[in-house]
Amino acid sequence: MISALQNIFRIPDLKKRVFYTLAMLAVYRVGCHIPTPGIDGQALAHFFEQARGTLLGLFDMFSGGALERLTVFALGIMPYISSSIIFQLLTVVIPSIEKLSKEGESGRKKITQYTRYGTIVLSVVQGLGISIGLESMTGPAGELVVPNPGWGFRIMTVITLTAGTAFLMWMGEQMSEKGIGNGISLIIFAGIVARIPVAIINSIRLMTHGEVPIFVLIFALLLMIAVIAGIVFVERGQRRLPIHYAKRVVGLKSYGAQTSHLPLKVNMAGVIPPIFASSIIMFPATIANFINVPFIQKIAQSFTPGNFVYELFYVAFIVFFCYFYTAVTFNPVDVAENIKKHGGYIPGIRPGKETSEYLDKVLTKLTFAGAIYISLVCVLPSLLISNLQLPFYFGGTALLIAVGVGMDTVSQIESHLITRNYEGFMKGVRIKGRR
Repeated sequence: MISALQNIFRIPDLKKRVFYTLAMLAVYRVGCHIPTPGIDGQALAHFFEQARGTLLGLFDMFSGGALERLTVFALGIMPYISSSIIFQLLTVVIPSIEKLSKEGESGRKKITQYTRYGTIVLSVVQGLGISIGLESMTGPAGELVVPNPGWGFRIMTVITLTAGTAFLMWMGEQMSEKGIGNGISLIIFAGIVARIPVAIINSIRLMTHGEVPIFVLIFALLLMIAVIAGIVFVERGQRRLPIHYAKRVVGLKSYGAQTSHLPLKVNMAGVIPPIFASSIIMFPATIANFINVPFIQKIAQSFTPGNFVYELFYVAFIVFFCYFYTAVTFNPVDVAENIKKHGGYIPGIRPGKETSEYLDKVLTKLTFAGAIYISLVCVLPSLLISNLQLPFYFGGTALLIAVGVGMDTVSQIESHLITRNYEGFMKGVRIKGRR
């Protein structure tokens, strides 16, 4: 492990990428402490102290604590993710966008541009909803969270929060291009990991004051270790379909029969389903939390983590996005056609249509197993932690995202090392990402 870390700094390109990623994440963490103008920070902190374990607490976790302080990055990267979801859904529904997605690089660039515009629109809507909601909030002594409410404050807040999200969107794209790993995922990862030290300190403080029994903290720690081990095990799991290639003659060369395999991941969608599901639930529920109407408030309360309605919708969205994202990224017809084109076949299955049907059948079963796995990881630990009254929201969703993104990033770094004939992180063992 130590020698692998040393090898990173022996490769100029890899060292540059790692430092670029770390520098960008440092900028993100600094931005998470720059407050939006016109806010009484103490009154807002008191409000969020009461909101722990609610949907606002979950949203605050994804923003790395930026929402609690209402900093320039308070909206985080979620508007971008929501916009991506919308356009991926529109790709299936609207023929013109579907046509764009099949036009190669130019079409993808155009869809990316539309996604950016959608991000700005969603940021403006969310920023306006938050600014209006903040004006009705009060601190413990009845002091206003916004001392000088009005359209001046609302416009300033919308501009600040929208600019912050746009900057994060740009930063994530730059990290993906010039750094290491997926920039958007790393921003969410950094926001989750940044809360760990505070969570540990709060847990120890409550334990020393006798508010949380020590065996509860030990149980939570063991639960986290078990969940992490389960995530690593399943994320590396795959179904290998054997593929036989008949003897071929290409030009003057003759190629003998070969046997290969097609690896199908148990969880092909990765961390996308819980992120998308959280984003879908957060958008309307976050706005509802800031609208002081009894009926809307009642709906918002039913969509809090640990509540049956929230968990039901959360699992439903996870299952939907597991199938949806797998269908977008893996086309059985195209794969079957490529296997047939190269003279391959799956034993006992005819090339062409029967192969695509067989792949679709296997993929459907694997996706169902993956959806159940993600649902269990995201819901069960969160329910246990909320029932144990722990002082932080760091359940299965956070663990799945943190471990998954960490595995992908380490896998990319190891690929750079092995490509240049250096040892990986573990001697004799190849660390695999989720892709």
